[in-house]
Amino acid sequence: MNLDYLISKGRIRKTSPDKARARSLVQASEATMAAVLSITLNETTSTLIFREAYESIRQLGDARWRLLGYAPEDHQVISEILKEEKLTHSALLEKFDRFRQIRHNANYGGYTVSVAVAQEILDFWESCGKELLSKLKSDLK
Repeated sequence: MNLDYLISKGRIRKTSPDKARARSLVQASEATMAAVLSITLNETTSTLIFREAYESIRQLGDARWRLLGYAPEDHQVISEILKEEKLTHSALLEKFDRFRQIRHNANYGGYTVSVAVAQEILDFWESCGKELLSKLKSDLK
């Protein structure tokens, strides 16, 4: 990941590390996922569950950028920082960009997210999101 390139393209901007903002993002992510996981997944709830789970994961990426002293300017750059994480199932982090595209289509194109795709992001949360959340909480101590 080339930080100078990302800055020159306006995808991130240099700031001071912001633990308070990162902590707030982590707390919001955790609270949202707790709510998401309390909802029964079906055809009626699948899009809502997908969008909120995506947002929770995005917030964790945003928190990582904030801890490093950068402010992300788009959702695509969140994929860049997530791919840098050393997780048990790091290879799965490649899926986040696809999730970003699905979320974009749901939000701005009115597309419905299938139950299977919503389950996929919930599985992603179980395999990557929880571990990332734990790492960030540890880094915030």
